[in-house]
Amino acid sequence: MRVGSFVLAAQFPGQGQAEALHRAVRTAEVAEESGLDAVWLAEHHFVPYGVCPSAITLAALLLGRTRRLRVGTAVTVLPSVHPVALGEQAALLHVTSGGRFSLGVGRGGPWVDLEVFGAGLPAYEKGFPESLDLLLRWLADARVGADGERFSFREVAVVPQPAEALSGATGPEVVVACTSPASVRLAAERGLPMLLGMHAGDEEKAEMVALWRGHARAAGRSPDEIAGAGHVSAGVAQIADRGAEASEVLLKSMPGWLKQGLDAHVTVDGRARAMRDPVAYTELLCRLHPVGTPRACADRLAATSERTGITRFALLVEGSGDLAATEENVRRLGTDVLPQLG
Repeated sequence: MRVGSFVLAAQFPGQGQAEALHRAVRTAEVAEESGLDAVWLAEHHFVPYGVCPSAITLAALLLGRTRRLRVGTAVTVLPSVHPVALGEQAALLHVTSGGRFSLGVGRGGPWVDLEVFGAGLPAYEKGFPESLDLLLRWLADARVGADGERFSFREVAVVPQPAEALSGATGPEVVVACTSPASVRLAAERGLPMLLGMHAGDEEKAEMVALWRGHARAAGRSPDEIAGAGHVSAGVAQIADRGAEASEVLLKSMPGWLKQGLDAHVTVDGRARAMRDPVAYTELLCRLHPVGTPRACADRLAATSERTGITRFALLVEGSGDLAATEENVRRLGTDVLPQLG
């Protein structure tokens, strides 16, 4: 089982943006010190929900500051970037880090980002498959051209070639954020592992893994490839000596951040959007994920893995909103929880 941290660079009420980013960097540094497997970095634009606008840029910084830790994006919003530009950056990080970089990509949402970056609503509604396939070709081939609806250009050389630079190894791992049957099928047909959100419980994640496997078999993926798919489960982790204490920490801090952050999202076309109740959502996360004593957290992770078949976790550890408390939470995850998972 591989347990990593999920870093949003969340800006809690009363905090500055630099404070949130400093906490994000320290979370990764302490994660490596504490024996965690990876750090996964979120990306958001124009909202305090998360103040990192470029997960791949922050990944570059953290790859330079660490020596063992895997660093991944969770996720880079593909409709807002050119797949070739992203592929070049991913290849560069893959090569210079010795293969420690994972590229998580997702469709994002119908936010004003699409207007600001000029992608437009079609890039979100129907352009994701074309962008993903172009990105995958860039990371696998020596020369790439395009003749699609959104991207069209003559064949050019791929520089650097990630496989050639690392002595025949494959390019960087690509993971797809999946929130719908359509995105599950898209990932499965391409043999790509899924990143499943922290809003989903074990039953829903198990259903998505089963759906992925069915689509992967239908697409001709090998049994070994299907069995070895490294899906990632996002969640929340808060560790305390008493279970109630862990929940109290999150219920005190997270609702204010959730309300401030989610309220700031603006849709590109004025469509109405349903908002979760921040307190009820925090309570749900406490029930679904490893929130409690070290023993309870280990049992929760083991149960999720058994029910879903997922063995990789990206856990939000900054739910207290406090730097010192976040660092302690990460350390306890490494020293008090991981040894109980074997």
